[in-house]
Amino acid sequence: MKILVDTSVWSLALRRSGVRTPEEANLVHSLIELIDETRILMIGPIRQELLSGISSNKQFEELKEKLQAFRDLPLISSDYEKAAECYNICRSAGIQGSHIDFLICALAERENAPIFTTDNDFFHYAKHLDITLFSPKKNKFAV
Repeated sequence: MKILVDTSVWSLALRRSGVRTPEEANLVHSLIELIDETRILMIGPIRQELLSGISSNKQFEELKEKLQAFRDLPLISSDYEKAAECYNICRSAGIQGSHIDFLICALAERENAPIFTTDNDFFHYAKHLDITLFSPKKNKFAV
């Protein structure tokens, strides 16, 4: 099964600092396993979020090159419509979220793919939308 990896997990893994909590190390290890198993789904908006805000052109180019290993899942008109529907459902339940978050939810639903995230907003979305969240195995892996 393919897994849609959210920006929050990628950012944790790509962080330059080597200091991680055991929980963070477990998340990074799980991401590495998913990459090794070729189970990653990437979408353009997540790629854009990952590349945004990098002040060093060298770091930008290095990350852009690394991310080219992951092909973007094509977005279609119905994905945007579903994202708007997800937004409306959550908003009526008093839950706010970003347009990209709801696009992620729409694609995860279309692909029947769990979302791998550390963003607590998705736990709230999951109460109202037809999405599942990926739970990595607990490893005794620490950096």
